[in-house]
Amino acid sequence: MPRRMRGVAEKPADFAGVMKKLVSYCKRYLPMVVIALVLGAIGTICQIAGPNMLKNMTNEIAKGLPAIVHGRPVLGSIDMGAVTRIAWTLVALYLAYALLGYVQQWMMANVTQHTAQSLRDDISRKINRLPLSYFDRTSYGDVLSRITNDVDAIAQTLGQSLGSLITSITLFVGALVMMFWNNVLMTVCAIVVAAVGGVLMVIVMKASQEYFIRQQVALGEVNGHVEEMYSGHVIVKAYNGEADSIRQFEKYNDDLYDSAWKSQFLSGLMNPMMNFIANLSFVVVCIVGASLALNGKIEFGVIVAFMMYVRLFTQPLAQFAQAMQNLQRCAAASERVFTFLEEPEMSDESGKRALLGRDAEGHPQRVKGDVEFKDVNFCYEPGKTIINDFSASVKAGQKVAIVGPTGAGKTTLVNLLMRFYDLNGGSISIDGIDTASVPRANVHEQFSMVLQDTWVFHGTVNENIAYAKGGVTHEQIRSACKAVGLDRYIQSLPQGYDTVLDENSSLSQGQRQLMTIARAMVQDAPILILDEATSSVDTRTEELIQKAMDALTVGRTSFVIAHRLSTIRDADMILVINHGDVVERGTHDELLKKGGFYADLYNSQFSQLPA
Repeated sequence: MPRRMRGVAEKPADFAGVMKKLVSYCKRYLPMVVIALVLGAIGTICQIAGPNMLKNMTNEIAKGLPAIVHGRPVLGSIDMGAVTRIAWTLVALYLAYALLGYVQQWMMANVTQHTAQSLRDDISRKINRLPLSYFDRTSYGDVLSRITNDVDAIAQTLGQSLGSLITSITLFVGALVMMFWNNVLMTVCAIVVAAVGGVLMVIVMKASQEYFIRQQVALGEVNGHVEEMYSGHVIVKAYNGEADSIRQFEKYNDDLYDSAWKSQFLSGLMNPMMNFIANLSFVVVCIVGASLALNGKIEFGVIVAFMMYVRLFTQPLAQFAQAMQNLQRCAAASERVFTFLEEPEMSDESGKRALLGRDAEGHPQRVKGDVEFKDVNFCYEPGKTIINDFSASVKAGQKVAIVGPTGAGKTTLVNLLMRFYDLNGGSISIDGIDTASVPRANVHEQFSMVLQDTWVFHGTVNENIAYAKGGVTHEQIRSACKAVGLDRYIQSLPQGYDTVLDENSSLSQGQRQLMTIARAMVQDAPILILDEATSSVDTRTEELIQKAMDALTVGRTSFVIAHRLSTIRDADMILVINHGDVVERGTHDELLKKGGFYADLYNSQFSQLPA
C-alpha cells in the first residue's frame, strides 16, 4: 500500500464526533495531558516575556550612552546592576521555557505511547472477538492498516501536533498582545504584512494540494504496476511482455514526475515565502520604529522588542496550519479505528460451561467423536441459503468424505462444525452435546485441522509443530515428524529442530504440508478435518501426504474435503453436496453403482486417462 503524502489530509465524516470519542478514550490520561499543555503554555509565556526584558535591558544601556548637549558629548553611566538583574531574569525565563518544554514533551510522549499501546491491545482483542464473517468482507490489509498506520497517525498527532497547536496559539496571542501593549501603530503595520503573507500561503497550499493528490494517485499506480509485474514476472517474460510493461511504467513514472515536482516545488515555496514575509515585517518595523523613535514617541528598546515579537508572531502561522492538517488526519485515522472497535462481536459466552471433554464431575476425558448434524440451515446473507436442512450421523472413528463442485458448501459445512459461524437453524452435536451450548474454545479443543493453505510462522521447527499446545516433548514432535517422513529433512537443517523458519526457508509446498500434518498429530485431537490437503502438490508428494494422513486418521473421527476423488475411496461415508443439499450419501462403491451425481464427478476426473 503506497504511503500517503504529507500534503494530503483525509477528511473524517464527523470531525467533532470522532474527536469526542478520542477524548473519551483518552480520559484516563486527560489530567496528564492538561498538565502538559498548561506547562507548555506557561513555557511559551516565558518565551513571550523575553523580548520585553530585552527591551528594558536595551533602554538601560541606552541611558548610559553618550549624549550630545550643546554640541558636546556628555557621557552617561550605565546601571550595570540593573542590566545584570535583567540579564539573570532573561536567563531564568529561557531556562524555564526550555525546562517546561522538556517536561511537556516527556509527559506527552508517555501519554501518546500508552494510548497507542492501548489502541493496539484493544484492536488485537477485538480481532479475536470478531466473527469470521467480518473477515469475509474485509481485507487483511485494511485491518493491518488500522493497527499500524492509523494508530501511528493518532499517536503522532497527540504527541506533536496537539502540543504544537496549544503553544502556537499561546505564542500567537501572547506576541500580539505584547506588540499592541508596546505600540499600536507598529503592530498594525506588522499585521498588514503578515495578512498578505497568510493570503499567499493559503493560495500556495490550495495549489499544491491538487498536485499532492495527483502525486498520491500516480504513486499508487507506479507501486501497483511494479508489484503486479514483479509477482507475474515469469508470465511477462514468457509472453515477451517486457516492452509493454516498460512503456506502461514509463507513462506512470512520467505522471508521477510531473505531479511530484510541481507539488514539491509549490510546497517548497512556503519556507522562502514565510521568510520573505518575516524579513519584510522586520523592514517595516525598523522604518516605522525609527521614525517614531526620532520623534521621541517610543524608546529604542521598543524596536528591539518588536524585531523579536514579529518573528514570534509570524512563526505560529505555518505551525498552526500544519497542526490543523494533522488533526484532520488524526480524526480520519481515529474514525477508522473506532469504526473497527465498534463492529458487532460474537455473542458473549462467559456464562457457558465447557462440557466437551469433561465427565459429570468436570474431570477431563477424551471425547469419543460421535458427530450429528440435525436439520442444519445456514446462509451468509439473508435470502441466500448455503446449507439446506442438512442431517447426518457420524460414528466415532469414521472417515467421512465431503465432495461436490466448487461453491457447493463443503468448506462451509466444516466451518459450521467448528463453530466459526453460528447456525441459522438446526443443531450440531458432539457426543450428544450441542456445540452451541458450550464455549467456542471448548469446541475448537476437539479438532485438528490440515488445510490446503499451509501456515508456517516465524519460529523454530519445534515451535511450529507444537503450536499452542503446552507440555509437548521433543520426542513427541520427532515421532510425529518420523511418522510423516519429515524427520530426515529436518535433521539436515543447520540447527535441526531448532532451525528458525521464515520467508527465506527452503521448505517446499509438500514439506510445509507434511509439517502441518505433524502439527495435527501432536495436537492429538479426537476429531480431524482435512480440507483439500493434497490439491496443490505433485503426484509423488501426494502419495507421501496421503500415507501421512492415513496414519493421522487412525482412531479419529475425520472429515475429508477433496477434489481428487481417488483419495477418498476408503471413506466410511461419502456425502455428496450440491447447492447446499446432500444429494447422495454412501460408500465409494455404493455411489458408483447408483450412477448418479457422484459417479458423474468421478468419471469426469478419469475419463481422460489412457486405458
